[in-house]
Amino acid sequence: MDVDKTRISSGYAKPPWIFKGSALYQIHLVKAATARAFIPKEFRLVEAFGYTLGGFFLASYDDSPAGVFDELVVIAGIVWNPPTSCAWAARVLVNSDEACHHGRKEVGLPSQVARFSKKITAVPKRKRDRAFGFLDTFGLGTTLAHPEDMVEVKVSEVDAAASADICNIQIRSDETKVGNWMGPAIKMALPSFSGNTKYNSNLLKYSCHLHCRVRPVRPAVVSGASEDETKFLSECNQTSQESLENERRLSIAVMLSKPIIALQFKCLTMQVEAPVVIYPSK
Repeated sequence: MDVDKTRISSGYAKPPWIFKGSALYQIHLVKAATARAFIPKEFRLVEAFGYTLGGFFLASYDDSPAGVFDELVVIAGIVWNPPTSCAWAARVLVNSDEACHHGRKEVGLPSQVARFSKKITAVPKRKRDRAFGFLDTFGLGTTLAHPEDMVEVKVSEVDAAASADICNIQIRSDETKVGNWMGPAIKMALPSFSGNTKYNSNLLKYSCHLHCRVRPVRPAVVSGASEDETKFLSECNQTSQESLENERRLSIAVMLSKPIIALQFKCLTMQVEAPVVIYPSK
């Protein structure tokens, strides 16, 4: 989708750009063959036994240069460019024209405008899980006597008047006997490569510095298009439109890959530095 620049009044001043809110960072085992479809030839995919580390970053910002908006970053995998390895985003979905335009032009991201539909439902009480019996002795087990909330986020990519469903993400609340513990306060950096798009053809590197409270949570359950469909499309000779659809379906395949850890970020402040060019466009 081409964002109408005439309708955008940018709130993005000079970098660094500050974003505040909360997020779920989920790391998956992604098939190397799926991830490699997104990686420029200048980089090498970091892989072992046919897999790389990808996943997604689902954020809800209540304060940013573009105001309040939601973001889903689909991470294809980890790529290597000596002496650094960084994440590579396969797709970035935002419900803000301004954030989309800025991501494309300034940060070299494969940004698309999307619709985020959220629904919260109560999950019935469950019986106590025996696996937590030992931990319960010390007051550290999961309290399953209390009802939980299920947050369902449906993400649909918007293209002119049409839209394409990307995925449904179901997130359970994790209430524990330690109350509203949000985890320790930490500082961390998430370096990334970007670029090689029609909006910014340079290959770039940028860093996100995070200050937040973090704790492990149960991985979100993701549903979407089947992986078999993705394999079929990736093996076909494609028109331009089919190629775009294939990129979308490969992004869904990343979302549907096997989760290995999920981290909840609360009280998040993220500082995004200006990208630097590591390979100028030819």
